[in-house]
Amino acid sequence: MNNSMIIGQYVPGTSLIHRLDPRTKILVIFFFVIIVFFANSVWSYSILTAFAIGTALATRVPLSFIVKGLKPVWFLIVFTFLLHLFVSRQGDILFSVLGFPFYEESLIQGGTLSLRFFLLILFTSLLTLTTSPIEITDAIEYLLHPLKKLRFPVHELALMMSISLRFIPTLMQEAEKISKAQASRGVDFRTGSLKDRMSAVIPLLIPLFVSAFKRAEELAMAMEARGYQGGEGRTKIRALLFRKKDYIVFFFFCLVMAATIGTRV
Repeated sequence: MNNSMIIGQYVPGTSLIHRLDPRTKILVIFFFVIIVFFANSVWSYSILTAFAIGTALATRVPLSFIVKGLKPVWFLIVFTFLLHLFVSRQGDILFSVLGFPFYEESLIQGGTLSLRFFLLILFTSLLTLTTSPIEITDAIEYLLHPLKKLRFPVHELALMMSISLRFIPTLMQEAEKISKAQASRGVDFRTGSLKDRMSAVIPLLIPLFVSAFKRAEELAMAMEARGYQGGEGRTKIRALLFRKKDYIVFFFFCLVMAATIGTRV
């Protein structure tokens, strides 16, 4: 397992979360994203945080692996918190450091938005960690099936989404390899002025784009060689079926949603 980025990475397993129908997981994540923005109290956020961490533990994927995989987004989470802390000036002054005041409302808003961001990234990442790209494609295609009556290219959209998710860790690994190769040739990405560091990134971006286009071309040729012609007339080797555990999990999630809404201020 590559723990540099967990978004888009699939970890095979036999946990309950792995064995759930992919449609159940997508629906739960969809409503979880909505309910996160309804939370506005300590209790509601505590319920959602406990549910997200409990679900992560239920996947049986090492928690250290998940935390390390979220490393690329920790900067954005901390930046969001500091931005509200230093820019917003709402509420009463809690304390001052070197003459710079820190406001109560700014601290609450920064913590709230950072926690929301963390929960969204963590919970949505669990989908790709426990669901293969093929299952994601089939589930999205099934859920969007009513749009076919409007001649919407449902299968093609689902395929593009699953391929995009699958290529995120691949491109991250490629970028890491290229950066190490450039560093071994004397390119310095960490020191110097901002202009110098931005200039040093250019030798990294060009081969990364070339590699991405090459992989896309190889994938297109492989699909064409296997006779891929879109979603029309395609059959599936595995039929998606809702089982008893799917209904139980979704019912439990409904209780979590009800508890979150009930604890709103």
